Amino acid sequence: MLTVHHDDALPLPITHGNLFDFPNDPLACMRKLQQQHGSVAALQQDGTKIYFAFGPEYNHQVLSDSQTYHSRFFAIRGSRNSSQRRLTSGLLSMNGDEHKQQRRMVMDAFLKKAIQGYLPAIKLHVEQMLADWQPGKERDIARDMTEFMLRLTSSILFGMNNPDLAYRIGRMIDHWVHLNHELGMGAYISSPEISGRYDELLDFANELEVEIASLIRQRRTGTGGPDMLSMILQAHDDQGSISDDQLVGQAALIFAAAHLTTAHSLTWTLFLIAQHPSVMQGLHAELRSQLSGGFPTWDAAEKLPVMERIIKESMRVLPASAYSQRMTMQPTQLGPFPLPCQSGVIFSQFITHHLPELYPDPEAFRPERWLDLNPSPYAYLPFGAGSRMCIGAPLAMLIMKTVLPTILQRFKLTSVPYSEVSGKVISTMLSPTCPIQMHIDPQDGEFESQPVVGNIHTLVTLQEAQRRLHRAA
Repeated sequence: MLTVHHDDALPLPITHGNLFDFPNDPLACMRKLQQQHGSVAALQQDGTKIYFAFGPEYNHQVLSDSQTYHSRFFAIRGSRNSSQRRLTSGLLSMNGDEHKQQRRMVMDAFLKKAIQGYLPAIKLHVEQMLADWQPGKERDIARDMTEFMLRLTSSILFGMNNPDLAYRIGRMIDHWVHLNHELGMGAYISSPEISGRYDELLDFANELEVEIASLIRQRRTGTGGPDMLSMILQAHDDQGSISDDQLVGQAALIFAAAHLTTAHSLTWTLFLIAQHPSVMQGLHAELRSQLSGGFPTWDAAEKLPVMERIIKESMRVLPASAYSQRMTMQPTQLGPFPLPCQSGVIFSQFITHHLPELYPDPEAFRPERWLDLNPSPYAYLPFGAGSRMCIGAPLAMLIMKTVLPTILQRFKLTSVPYSEVSGKVISTMLSPTCPIQMHIDPQDGEFESQPVVGNIHTLVTLQEAQRRLHRAA
């Protein structure tokens, strides 16, 4: 355990204010705390504090000590026998031996052999999406990627035997996740507005559990397929098989962790390369030399170093998961703070990825930095780090390494001039808050960036398009 002795003559790094400043604008709140206080800070209202840990040193402390810092993906767990409790009881909310045992039992669905089996579904859904794209038209890339990942995640998790049911459950899980995060601050501070919607969350959790449980019963009595649910149903270890109640939670939380994070990563990556023609030029040359124009095979997708550097840099500068939280299960020391049990601690991928001492010119999108950059797992953590690192990271990377080349071999995407591009952290995720409008044209290898407006300029430096804008002015 990291212990720092604090000089009692120095004030603790605490900002006194409104706790709702954090959920209202997490990035602005965390940036201000980090700039004012450095690597450790607290936001306090009356007697309630939320603690913040920034940078690799404290990321390591929080993420490597799973006995002290418990995962609390959803703050509102519900009563012991409620649907809400069962739905929030997947891997992301488990800790200790229970987490280790359940992770072993679902691991088979995320191994290379299983992931290879999902490639036909990825290909099918990206082809269906692109069939609707018409050259010369504009598309909202954020909406397209979200819809694509909703359908893909539903089919990978729940199977293609009943796609309408899988898709309906996927939409319900998406809505349930948003409800949880909208109301999650109620676990830290009393608010009539939040407590008044508590029954809404519990009622919807009841409806969602009925749908997932029905699908599980169908799988138990029928033949399994190459979907995750079927594989998890077949999982056994030396402590037995997985129960239906456990399956409900695993299904809900696996979907919650996979759907929007990958959709946002795809969206931000497409936007960033459209804003950097020199980057797209290099990628275009690689795709032409390495691929034949179609959907990449597994081996081909792993032999695209320019594509990989672009994805890494996109997930650094605009990480889909902007922060996560932990809860202390025993008293501990975090920098100068003695933390009591049940203290909420926030760590931030976004803030870490934008520290200039780790990444020079951190707001710039520079994929070439990855030619000689090798940060520690706690300095670069788009999928988390430590024993709880995202189990679905290899699948997410495969989706991006196959979907992005499929799109970019066929189409050229250019931002609509002076369209708005804005983002905000919602439900821990850095999400587009408006349509991301792009012109869709046949791929011709001729790239040009276009200036955009919106708060994207507070998140990343768009140098090439802005230089053109200043020259025109």
